Amino acid sequence: WLTPFYTSPMADFGYDVADYRDVDPLFGSLADAKALIDEAHGHGLRVIVDVVPNHSSSAHPWFQAALRGERRDRYIFRDEPNDWESIFGGPAWTQVEDGQWYLHLFDPAQPDLNWDSEEVRGEFESILRFWLDLGVDGFRVDVAHGMVKPRGLPDVGHPDQTRMIGREPVPYFDNDGVHEIHRAWRRVLDSYPGERIGVAEAWAPTAERLAMYVRPDELHQAFNFHYLFTPWDAAELRTVIDSSLATAASVGAPTTWVLSNHDVKRHVTRYGSLARARAAALLTLALPGSAYVYQGEELGLPEVLDLPEEVCQDPQRLRDPDSGRDGCRVPLPWTRDLGWRDPWLPIPAAWAGLSVQAQDGVPGSTLELYRAALRLRRSFDGDLVWHDSPEGTLVFSRGDLLCTVNLTGAPVDFAAGGELLLASDVPGAADSAAWWKVKCVP
Repeated sequence: WLTPFYTSPMADFGYDVADYRDVDPLFGSLADAKALIDEAHGHGLRVIVDVVPNHSSSAHPWFQAALRGERRDRYIFRDEPNDWESIFGGPAWTQVEDGQWYLHLFDPAQPDLNWDSEEVRGEFESILRFWLDLGVDGFRVDVAHGMVKPRGLPDVGHPDQTRMIGREPVPYFDNDGVHEIHRAWRRVLDSYPGERIGVAEAWAPTAERLAMYVRPDELHQAFNFHYLFTPWDAAELRTVIDSSLATAASVGAPTTWVLSNHDVKRHVTRYGSLARARAAALLTLALPGSAYVYQGEELGLPEVLDLPEEVCQDPQRLRDPDSGRDGCRVPLPWTRDLGWRDPWLPIPAAWAGLSVQAQDGVPGSTLELYRAALRLRRSFDGDLVWHDSPEGTLVFSRGDLLCTVNLTGAPVDFAAGGELLLASDVPGAADSAAWWKVKCVP
């Protein structure tokens, strides 16, 4: 999907929206957006854009009016703050001149909207229709789990509150009231011709809670963060794969698979090697459901861990310098000369060898591995069937596809038989995966 390109002061990479119906001059114009959508459609591509409904920018006309004491019911103001903490660190409340406090679960420049307000609900349905009329094919819904707050805004009761995901519930996330909003949005999407989809960024504590976001009358898909955060371990991956498939099937929805995104360290770095990342790509792309590829993972880009402090821009660093997201947002290296005259974050010189130009057409490169995998993936069909395999490995089939994954540090002889379709390394090597075409899986 396209991350926010709306008019914004850019306090949080555009996730602080000042005008939901216009394009920030940094990126172009509405005419440019329409041209991009039309050009993409001409190539058979669909365009999904980010929508940011939990909060607006503090520069939004609505919030500026609220600061003047007008229509504060569109946001969440109260006379005394509770003990909620911001995801970015510190209290989730900021005091205004007349003594009241407003809620911001993220940055103070991102005041939370009040979704108990019918005006807020109507405004966002209008925003969805604006972009659907322009031709977009759907929306990634930012903080889809956080829009509705519990009545009375109860205290959590302790510091160091759970961050976004975890089994310890916090009152400000995953409230049942969000589902009424998603049902209304589904009706908007279904009122348009063709397939228009909604994808939830929903950090739910369990797979069962996540499945609630993709019931038949709600959003179409939800990002599977439980899979993303599973370590490079065969038993743990099999458990989360089984759980994800079962819970999604229970509500008739496809599951999703994601290895990296713009909010987490790139998986080359998380897993500890490019070999593991390449193997993880073949594992992921062999699974039934929808796979989301984050820009740069097809090049094997690692996290940039040594950005100078003076160039870092992520407000999340206020909570913990090591939790900043700048390192996964460094621009793509298109060419060996890195392809940018003045990038907004510096590109490591070592990335010249990882650039699109350096990998394009090179057999065995990570870019060509992804291209081949995505081509082959179109032909896969059938449910996942597990097969017995040595400890520390995964073997499963889907129709005539057999996928073998060695997650150990030593070679394994799978004796798979059949035709080798694709491999991340020598088949059976340590930290490798391979696809085979077989007539009959024993």
